[in-house]
Amino acid sequence: MDVDPEKVRALKRGEMPFYEPHLAEVVADAGQNLKFTTEYSEAIPQAHVIFIAVGTPPGQNGNPDLRYLESAARSIGENLGSHFTVIVNKSTVPIGSGVWVDSLLRDAFERNGSRGGFAVASNPEFLREGSALHDSLYPDRVVIGTAETTTAEVLYTLYRPILEQSFVAPRYLPRPEGLQAAPLISTDLASAELIKYAANAFLSLKISYINEIGILAEKVGADIAQVAKGIGLDARIGTRFLQAGIGWGGSCFGKDTAALAATASDYGLDMPIVKAAREVNSRQRQRVLEKLLSELHTLKGRTIGVLGLAFKPNTDDLRDAPAVDVAKRLIERGARVKAHDPIAMERFRKENPNSEVICCSTAEEVAVGADALVLATEWPQYRDLNWEQVGSTMRSAIILDARLALDRARITRAGFRYAGLAERTKGAVMKERDVSAATISG
Repeated sequence: MDVDPEKVRALKRGEMPFYEPHLAEVVADAGQNLKFTTEYSEAIPQAHVIFIAVGTPPGQNGNPDLRYLESAARSIGENLGSHFTVIVNKSTVPIGSGVWVDSLLRDAFERNGSRGGFAVASNPEFLREGSALHDSLYPDRVVIGTAETTTAEVLYTLYRPILEQSFVAPRYLPRPEGLQAAPLISTDLASAELIKYAANAFLSLKISYINEIGILAEKVGADIAQVAKGIGLDARIGTRFLQAGIGWGGSCFGKDTAALAATASDYGLDMPIVKAAREVNSRQRQRVLEKLLSELHTLKGRTIGVLGLAFKPNTDDLRDAPAVDVAKRLIERGARVKAHDPIAMERFRKENPNSEVICCSTAEEVAVGADALVLATEWPQYRDLNWEQVGSTMRSAIILDARLALDRARITRAGFRYAGLAERTKGAVMKERDVSAATISG
């Protein structure tokens, strides 16, 4: 059920509202089990489990805007059937929202005069955009927060095929080798809500941490890719989310870290580590401009090509996308910006109808007459470009690899001046000392 009639009409036609690999195939395969509507009266009365998956965009002072959650809760309560129903907060909501949603439902439920019963649960999602279907079928864990045993049992029954991995895997989304079961965490409402925020904040910290180390690596002449590998192979740390570059974007990390800090403030607490992660992430975007300035000496009147607009590959999501932010900052500094994205171009035009960004149909078109290129989204297509041909059409063959995703040697052989956000500074020399080797134990 969705309140957007056009979205529902498109879904009925088999058109997907956003890009995700294999999404259309999944919807087609499940077609006989799927119905789409704009009416609560059609979706709610017969349902035994209801997932609230509305948006909770950032509001003032970092707190999420809960107007859509409130509207959904009231409308659900007004349309509940005569049987027991579990209402699940799937949206990322502030800690304590489960109790609030319960009160909203109860008010509407009592006015409705229904004889059934209901309970509220929290079931946060941990899906990565671009691989959300894979993460749905093969999750790292399933978290259920509720105060009632009956509610937990209903959700366990619903998730059992995934928890036990007893379903037949789709041919296009094969089960990972060795996966036999998915862990279940059953806890209280507040803990489930906090798990979601804490998880996203920790991943944000890892990215900002490696970016801060990257700045130091540049100063001392170290290779940040090797540094990340060296610390990531420590099992206590792990290699994931240690990719230095332009920083994180999307709908989750920025919103959730802001909400976590705002929630802490409501309780008289400060969260300096989370705030620092946000500051470092914002700084990375400005460093793109600083790097370009160091290469071009001025941005006014320059033509900058941006490769990639989505905040990450395999999605067309532009929310808080670093590339879009950087493009805007470049234009404000007097630069002319050309851009390409293999998936997100149509969405960019729709969401930014008055943008001064020149949208190009190919990456090669972006390069024509450009003073520099910025790799802002690490789409695999960009790694395989004919870089010799691309460079020959540019005013100056300079590329800023803001994702550290390109083969530096390959790009250099093609005649480019390669720059990265964490490259070694020319002339940087490690201080050396005379050292004799010894092994000290105990």
